[in-house]
Amino acid sequence: MQIGILQTGESPDALREQGDYPDFFETLLAGKGLTFRRWAVLRNDFPADVQNCDGWLITGSRFGAYEDHAWIPPLEEFIRKAYAAQVPVVGVCFGHQIIAQAMGGKVEKYKGGWSVGPTEYDFAGEKFTLNAWHQDQVTEKPEMAQVIATTDFCANAGLLYDDRMFTVQPHPEFRRDFMDGLIKYRGPGLVPDEILAKATRKLDTKLDSPTMADRIAQFFLTHKAKLGTEKLRA
Repeated sequence: MQIGILQTGESPDALREQGDYPDFFETLLAGKGLTFRRWAVLRNDFPADVQNCDGWLITGSRFGAYEDHAWIPPLEEFIRKAYAAQVPVVGVCFGHQIIAQAMGGKVEKYKGGWSVGPTEYDFAGEKFTLNAWHQDQVTEKPEMAQVIATTDFCANAGLLYDDRMFTVQPHPEFRRDFMDGLIKYRGPGLVPDEILAKATRKLDTKLDSPTMADRIAQFFLTHKAKLGTEKLRA
């Protein structure tokens, strides 16, 4: 199954040797029956059609979904077209937010501040610890979206849109070393020092990224199997 990665952000220059955002997702999802293509939508490089791949994955970004960038409106339109065409989409962090915004929800710079580092998320009673790096969040979910993950800090931490779109606020693709680099190189002057210090102390917390990777892959592959069955019945 071929997944198109829609890149909406880039690693900081100081961390680029660790890889860029599409690299992290290809590593996270390696060996799970998926292949990948990439489009740098943040530079207005878009697929010609939502059917160019079997599914889509939208990365994180330092940009806000609500900001005025030329590539954001066409990305929102692409999301809506993919939903209408029943092409599965996964969104992570900014990807989670831009999908919510495109589908009628609201994204804001959260008044409660930042969430950084290993954080426990409640997925319908199942606990997942994943890295967080965000102040923006979905403050109003789209009407058709079902909340599937939450924290006390982030009420809409995971959303499911029928069986067509699966989105999460945390970063299962961020490894320990990259999070450490974000804290050291991107955090100072942006994130309050006490939050950075607390996140640093938690860096060695065991993450559930492999389990989340399985869930993402299963979402894509189950959708493909369902469509295949429907075609056979037709």
